[in-house]
Amino acid sequence: MAKKKKYYVVWQGNDPGIYESWAECQLQVKGYPAAKYKSFSSREEAEAAFHGNFADHMSTSNYAKKPAITAEARADINFDTICVDAACSGNPGPLEYRGVETESQHELFIQKFPIGTNNIGEFLAIVHGLAYLKKRNSKIPIYSDSRHAMKWVYNKKCNTKLVRNTKTKTIYEVIARAEKWLHDNQFENPLLKWETKKWGEIPADFGRK
Repeated sequence: MAKKKKYYVVWQGNDPGIYESWAECQLQVKGYPAAKYKSFSSREEAEAAFHGNFADHMSTSNYAKKPAITAEARADINFDTICVDAACSGNPGPLEYRGVETESQHELFIQKFPIGTNNIGEFLAIVHGLAYLKKRNSKIPIYSDSRHAMKWVYNKKCNTKLVRNTKTKTIYEVIARAEKWLHDNQFENPLLKWETKKWGEIPADFGRK
């Protein structure tokens, strides 16, 4: 059966518009802070969405509502921070990561890739967060629930075993840029471990477990 065609709307990106392939869409959103985009099954839907309000199509209902953080946990959490997290459908598989304000859970950035691993996503999310904060001259901490990713960031090396092939070429290019950023930039933002067992899921969690 032929794969059903999709149309990709980019509301916020390098060049907002409607694109007929994921590759074209990715060129507009890759590396763009807080890019807003979504796929649609018909040109008509895409046209209507593009000329409408992206918020009507980027509902937070994509993410399960998280339980309130308990008063006991709030005493231990630094809310003057951002949180990052990744989600991967299969390992490897379609990958996405995002960063949010810890207190408000307001989304600051989100990125998606056709293939990757969860550890790669966690690593890229932290580096994206560091670059995001550096541009804003902010030294606030970043929470991550991945000790592996934090170690990779401090070592300035994504120690993944993901097979290199034509399918993973794009994600390896992004990894290389992230590693270069770490080698070229100093950061003072503390990387903090989100204590999931004590506090519940990290605010940046995609809620799909």
